[in-house]
Amino acid sequence: MADYYNEKNWYVVHTYSGYENKVKTNLEKRIKSMGMEDKIFRVVVPTEIEVEVKDGKHKEKEKKTFPGYVLVEMLMTDDSWYVVRNTPGVSGFIGSYGKGSKPTPMHPWEVDEILERIENAEVGIAIDFGIGDTVRIIEGAFEDHIGEVIGIDKETMKVTVEVLMLGRQTEVELGISHVERA
Repeated sequence: MADYYNEKNWYVVHTYSGYENKVKTNLEKRIKSMGMEDKIFRVVVPTEIEVEVKDGKHKEKEKKTFPGYVLVEMLMTDDSWYVVRNTPGVSGFIGSYGKGSKPTPMHPWEVDEILERIENAEVGIAIDFGIGDTVRIIEGAFEDHIGEVIGIDKETMKVTVEVLMLGRQTEVELGISHVERA
């Protein structure tokens, strides 16, 4: 048996689709009720906040980074392995080869990268238009003009739209919330 079974490591648990948070809750309850706090330490559902812009309105929503997966920090013993595997909603461990074989833990750099992304939760933006799409300007001096998206800067939340003005194509920079798909 490899040395990593004697150390605290992170493992990836596969869940039924859409059950990630339920598995986290169930597993945390089982850890307490079965006295496994000294073997199973953390259960994480990696998520990020995404700003969705629809009809000119910003709406924040939480998006799972790895749908169908939960990360578990634990000592891999027969008992802890049993508790996690038999939690409702869990379909198995990733990196487990064959019936009865224990899984391989994640590499430390993988875990560090994921946990850092969660801690520094960068807000992503989901918009319902892209470069080349036709949009309608819904606010400001160019309200009701129709144009083509030629650039999107998610960092500054700006969109560059090419509109026909006085018989010429003109580039206009607007806030993402000032346009909608035409």
